[in-house]
Amino acid sequence: MAQFVEDRLLMATNGVRQGIGPEDADTRARHESLVASDYDRCHPGDSFEAMKLRARFSKEDQGLLKEWMALAAMRAAKRRASQDPGEADRAAA
Repeated sequence: MAQFVEDRLLMATNGVRQGIGPEDADTRARHESLVASDYDRCHPGDSFEAMKLRARFSKEDQGLLKEWMALAAMRAAKRRASQDPGEADRAAA
């Protein structure tokens, strides 16, 4: 029997499990690429990849990953808006 393994990390808040970051693996990888170098620069001796591994069992790192992925989502939205200004106007309407 095949077992489904999800790459996306889940965070339990008040008994409700929420995914951290976008559901789509390609989008998640793009978002991670927007913040990984900044995380590495801000945390000498650590890496974004190591923090992602620790987030599987550490609530503190889950929260940290959630914050960095929220920043990545904002950066991705700004990037989309700057690439297609008309798209931002249509989304606001």
